[in-house]
Amino acid sequence: MMFARPTLAAMGAALLLTGCVPEAEAPRPTGPAAAQAAQGAADYARYCVACHGPTGRGDGPAAAGLSPRPTDLTQLARRNGGTFPRLRVMARIDGYTMGKTDSPMPQFGEEIGRGPKVMFDAGDGLRVPTPARLVALQGYVETLQR
Repeated sequence: MMFARPTLAAMGAALLLTGCVPEAEAPRPTGPAAAQAAQGAADYARYCVACHGPTGRGDGPAAAGLSPRPTDLTQLARRNGGTFPRLRVMARIDGYTMGKTDSPMPQFGEEIGRGPKVMFDAGDGLRVPTPARLVALQGYVETLQR
């Protein structure tokens, strides 16, 4: 019984201090996932940042002269009922939807469609060979969601 009070005090102090320890950083992807994330970020910087801006809000340096203004990419999931529209984003990047809108967005399918393909499932259970860079770029845009 002599140790009960100090032990409880030590346990209480430990519990209080637990809240002061910062949470561990989320693990970063490694291997193929890291390469895909890096490719998506690089292609975004190369093809998208001038209009959509570094954070995807549609405020890049070239946005001021465009009509209509570039889409705020951070709101795509919110405007789609909380689900990121992977296929629609890839179709837009590729240029598949050109002619159905008045957007000045260029087509990137020919450029990023070259190279290796990956099996991609947009959530419908069907795996389809898709350009790896297109998948990587839509994956990067998905990380911009707020």
